[in-house]
Amino acid sequence: MRGCLVLGIAVALLSVEPAASVAVAQGRQADYDRANALRELTRNKVFRDSVRPEWSSDGNRFWYKVAIAPSQFEFVLVDAVAGTREPAFDHQQLAVKLTEEHGETIEAASLPVERLEFRTAPNELVVVTKADRWLVNRPSGEITQLTTADADSSPGNGEARNAEARGAFDGRNRRRDGGGAGNEAGRRSPDGKCIVFVRDHQLWLRPTDNGQSGGNASTAANDGAVPLSLQGTAANGFRDGDLFWSPDSKKLLALRTRAGEKHEVSFVESSPGNQIQPKVHSFDYLKPGDEIPQPVPHLFDIESRREIPLSRELFPNPWMSRPEVHWVDDSSRCFYVYNQRGHQVLRVLSIDASTGEVKVIVDEQSDTFIDYAYKQFLHLSHATNELIWMSERDGWNHLYLYDSTVGAVKNRITTGEWVVRGIDHVDDEKRQIWFRAGSLHEEQDPYYRHHCRVNFDGSNLTALTEGDGDHDVRFSPNRRFLIDTYSRVDQPPVTELRSGEDGSLICELERADWSRLLETGWQVPERFVAKGRDRKTDIFGVIYRPSNFDPQAKYPVIEKIYAGPHGSFVPKEFAAFHSAQEIAELGFIVVQIDGMGTSNRSKAFHDVCWKNLGDSGFPDRILWIKAATQKFPYMDLSNGVGIYGGSAGGQSSTRALLAFGDFYTVAVSDCGCHDNRMDKIWWNELWMGWPIGPHYAEQSNVTQAHRLTGKLLLTVGELDRNVDPASTMQVVDALIKADKDFELLVFPGKGHGIGESPYGKRRRRDFLVRHLLGVEPRRQ
Repeated sequence: MRGCLVLGIAVALLSVEPAASVAVAQGRQADYDRANALRELTRNKVFRDSVRPEWSSDGNRFWYKVAIAPSQFEFVLVDAVAGTREPAFDHQQLAVKLTEEHGETIEAASLPVERLEFRTAPNELVVVTKADRWLVNRPSGEITQLTTADADSSPGNGEARNAEARGAFDGRNRRRDGGGAGNEAGRRSPDGKCIVFVRDHQLWLRPTDNGQSGGNASTAANDGAVPLSLQGTAANGFRDGDLFWSPDSKKLLALRTRAGEKHEVSFVESSPGNQIQPKVHSFDYLKPGDEIPQPVPHLFDIESRREIPLSRELFPNPWMSRPEVHWVDDSSRCFYVYNQRGHQVLRVLSIDASTGEVKVIVDEQSDTFIDYAYKQFLHLSHATNELIWMSERDGWNHLYLYDSTVGAVKNRITTGEWVVRGIDHVDDEKRQIWFRAGSLHEEQDPYYRHHCRVNFDGSNLTALTEGDGDHDVRFSPNRRFLIDTYSRVDQPPVTELRSGEDGSLICELERADWSRLLETGWQVPERFVAKGRDRKTDIFGVIYRPSNFDPQAKYPVIEKIYAGPHGSFVPKEFAAFHSAQEIAELGFIVVQIDGMGTSNRSKAFHDVCWKNLGDSGFPDRILWIKAATQKFPYMDLSNGVGIYGGSAGGQSSTRALLAFGDFYTVAVSDCGCHDNRMDKIWWNELWMGWPIGPHYAEQSNVTQAHRLTGKLLLTVGELDRNVDPASTMQVVDALIKADKDFELLVFPGKGHGIGESPYGKRRRRDFLVRHLLGVEPRRQ
């Protein structure tokens, strides 16, 4: 990495205030060494923590390979119908045979097995090594070597794997395809008789029987093409990728997009690697309030080559992203999803293919925001004229069944004070939905994801998972069984085989072994819950302690913050390594908290962020930390609380010193989006609203820079294409004008998140040690 430019906006203090009540040596070189070694120290220390099944073609049996110790493995065979789990073969017997065959010692726990294959005979299994194939007779356990002539495994061994790769039994990668694409297949009519293409921003139509494969601006004038629309211009034209054919090839819906403004961001690369002189880089980057491109649907009758007019009354101000368009099977109408700029109106509209009549099927409206980016789901069941829709209209994220002909809710599918976290699979024939849910079990952390199934009519809601933890599920090819792995930050994974019908436990497959991890001195993260600002709502977080933790000592507290409204960020799954633990090793208690304004709870919880990103959940975070201090007296707030974060966390960590400087006293902020008017348009208008109002300025770290108290380190990469680096520099300018002391670190030639580079992390650690521990960092 090339050198970093340290700007002397403020002089680093040569003397620092002593921290109060530090009873152990902290911030020493030994502490840094321990922090630097943590990732490697904890690597490969947890075993029996993962099950990746390879199913038989009938979906009733599977095998898997599980790590039982460093470089040691076991092969397990499971009969899901019988509910049995056992070694797939006699590992010691095979080790002896391989040793005899190849003349070198092979250990039973280190067999060179590449895979297992199911045979047609249910009692036979083939073990495939790099050099041999061995037949296992299940009743007797006898293992014999196969010749080439014998090597006939059951057909369909790879069938389940290939089907899974296609997403046949897990809807997580389900495409919500809008129809035609920007290629030959998308432009060609379904009956193959004609092609629609764009020339000079206008729509043209020509038959395909002349051997031509497509149309473009260089196509000869006598190619048989005729204009379908001559209304397109450079400022408001059609594009090849926005064409949607009706199934009968008689109608076409095309999006005509009014061009938005060009907002170009430029920055200077001060130290390019291939030349001495600086380089200027520029790229398009729309920001809140900019004039956006607006796609508008236009309907065409192909036979008459005329446009069927559509009233824009129900879609007057579309958002700039390409909308979903879906034709019904009989081509009588299509559905168009309209997202209005400002994100307070989201509609599913029905467009009559003959008359062009536009009718509302779903009219979702909110006084705050509709989270179209993370909580939008639409599934159309054309055969029954129904659709499934996701909404937070009652205060919780749930599913609704609509009559897609008249636009009325037939019934609620899910209901209650819990949330749908995502859809895995929809079965129109069985009229069932598989989905993930949060807050389902009152006695568990509401962020834990559980897997469920429910009927379209809302009946037979079935929880398929049970354990107290965050769940990840893999279904068998026939969805008759599921493999459920759940864990918590303080509990390694447990893997179970459960019924896909009622969720009942069939057998436990693995319970992770973390004994080697604990032997390293690894400190188990502690979950903690306290009431938020309303004194009623539970706020959830995690506490990290150093591996040499002494409960009789005092430790300053540091918060690792990321408060982006698009998710929740306190770890829920087990992991042997957490980056926050590296900071704790220096002699701190580090906490992570999900305050109000983040997602995956109720709508009211989420709405706290609306036009209010500067809040960052701080009133909840402060109460949580104070409550934790009451329970854990080794948490020392006498020298204030430190805080650090990047991107949205960089914005929040600086905001902590500007708005809550009586509590937070030291902050390190990397690549922050310090002024939401300076950041990317989609993310900021979703939470901060449109049009741009005075709240944007009030929430800005630039306009509030004069309120700085405490110690602040700003870091930024000069080539950040995610968050305009000028956002940080405008804070710098405001701090200078306000005569405030701070530190700034600019990374030449680097981009977003550079604060997580080795040098950036070391500087962050030094800053926190110096100003919270009151000692010079890395001393011997």
